[in-house]
Formats: sequence, structure tokens, C-alpha cells
Amino acid sequence: MSVIPSVPSKPSVPSAPSVPSARVAAPPTQAELLDFVRRSAADAELIASLPLDPEGRTWVRLEGPGGSEAWLIGWPPGTGTGWHDHAESVGAFLTAAGELKEHSLAARLPADGWKTLELDDGVDRERRLPAGEGRSFGRHHVHEVLNESTDRHAVSVHAYYPPLPQIRRYSRTGPVLRLEHVERPEDWQ
Repeated sequence: MSVIPSVPSKPSVPSAPSVPSARVAAPPTQAELLDFVRRSAADAELIASLPLDPEGRTWVRLEGPGGSEAWLIGWPPGTGTGWHDHAESVGAFLTAAGELKEHSLAARLPADGWKTLELDDGVDRERRLPAGEGRSFGRHHVHEVLNESTDRHAVSVHAYYPPLPQIRRYSRTGPVLRLEHVERPEDWQ
């Protein structure tokens, strides 16, 4: 196939110099968020900088990759999050010290329009996450995270993209999951 050059019929007008377009970065993937929390958790100086409270969770906001929201969180013995999700955000977290336990649901729940659901058998998942272990998750991931130790703090690193628009909090009795309330960023920042 030959290419025939076009020949203008009129004299051409010089065009404005081309300006490089601003490159829009792609949002971070779950794998990139997991890589970030893994690298952050390996930073001994960062982990040691977190003030630990003997009774309540502590946290410090971190600069996450690609505009993500990231947190360094300290977990006193016997503390947990309760059942919740991160709405439209994908995320990752990794235990930097101690051990955490995650209970999660292997079922996609409706995003909105419900207050109570009865869960099917077989949707419960459980995993232990000792130091150096973590996971990533997709949108609407419902879980609870616990430090079951009776005498040792745990520390973890978390990252979410897009930054958390809300967290939905649930209560659970047997197979019944009930939406209790919705938190907005101003509630935890």
C-alpha cells in the first residue's frame, strides 16, 4: 500500500507550537496498593514512629500512591473494627507487627437500598495475618479486623482508592447482617 502525501491547495498557516498534554495517571490498582502497604510495613522507622495507646486504636495518615488514602494503625490487645465496608473504594492492608485476624464475606452485597440481609451458608471467610502478611480487596468488601492478642499490640498499614467516601458499619447476629450507620470522612479525620 502506498501513501500519497496531501498537498494543500492554499498556503498553509503556521500552527501554534504543540504543548505536551498533561499526562493523567491511572488510579492505583489493588496490586499497587498492596505493594505500597508491603513497602511501608517494612519501614521499621515508620512503624516505630506510631504512638501506641494501651486502650484505643491510634492512627497516622500516610501519603498513599496515586492520590490514594493511606493509614498506619495501632491495635491494642483485644480491639477490632466491627463489621464494615469501604463503599466504592478498593484497598489493601498488611500487618507490620503482631497479628491480625480478618473475618470477611465471600459475597457481593447490594451497594444501597437495604437495612437487613440474611446471609447464605458458606459465605464466611477467616484468615490470620501475622506480621508481613496482608491482602487486597475490591469494592464493597465487607469485613471485620481484630487483634485477638491478650497482651500484644498489632500495627498495620492500609491504603484505599479512591479515598474513602464513606464507611458503612454493620452489626451481625448469626446469618443476619444489619446496616447500622454510615460514617463520612469528617467522622474519622
